[in-house]
Amino acid sequence: MQIIENAKVKEKVYTKKLENGLTVMIIPKKGMQKKYMIWGAHYGSNESSFIVPGEEKITTVPNGVAHFLEHKLFEQENGTNSLDVLTALGVEANAYTTNDHTAYLFECTDNFYEAMDELMDYVQHPYFTDENVEKEKGIIGQEIMMYDDYPDWRVYLNAMKAMYHENPVKIDIVGTIETIAKIDKEILYKCYQTFYNPSNMALVVCGDFKPEDILQEIKNRLIKTKASGEIKRIYPDEPEEIVQKKIEQKLEVSQPLYTIGIKDTKKCDVKKHIAIEMLLNIIIGRSSRTL
Repeated sequence: MQIIENAKVKEKVYTKKLENGLTVMIIPKKGMQKKYMIWGAHYGSNESSFIVPGEEKITTVPNGVAHFLEHKLFEQENGTNSLDVLTALGVEANAYTTNDHTAYLFECTDNFYEAMDELMDYVQHPYFTDENVEKEKGIIGQEIMMYDDYPDWRVYLNAMKAMYHENPVKIDIVGTIETIAKIDKEILYKCYQTFYNPSNMALVVCGDFKPEDILQEIKNRLIKTKASGEIKRIYPDEPEEIVQKKIEQKLEVSQPLYTIGIKDTKKCDVKKHIAIEMLLNIIIGRSSRTL
């Protein structure tokens, strides 16, 4: 395993890329009672057009598939819901979808390996039927309507729509009532098989573990899968200029909300992202002189 050490914060991260392409990162915390696990796929709402490894034709799917897929993975063929199983174990479990990744996670003090069994089982065993996909459309449809009335989310999306002409970052992660209506089990299975290959995923554990031991536990729970080739992601060209200077929307709020957007079409790596967040917190963060 490769060891990445930061002497300033006295932290070590043990990393290993397995034969199936999965990147495993282990952060040992001697004496720490809590344990964390997160398993993520490089797959978010931005990936609506792509070329599957081994194919030449572009696949285009409706907006909202990544989030829909996240919801459906919890439902198991035996009729159980893995989120309920994890909650019954006394662990705090969740999942989320962003523009560029989807993640499944839990934290606990007890029953770590039982929770690990469940998480690694449901993420690797999708179960989609015509009936459970149709049922989920109603559930997610309610979520979409809820976010339509959520001022904080509306002001953010309006900022994205004011800045971006074509970039999919301006599209709601959950999709719309119209787009999710086009999702079926075949689309879900194709996107799962494309993006949930271990070579497109990373798994991180943190707690009082011996790196070699927990790595073996992870390997024991992985199904045999070969690494896939590169997924070609198709994104539209984005002009440098913004769409419009301002979007206003009236909703019931106790005080006005606003978002300031600065458009940058250049690639943003992790260091740049962190630097921008630090700068913005200094200028307009909750503890800044501005507020």
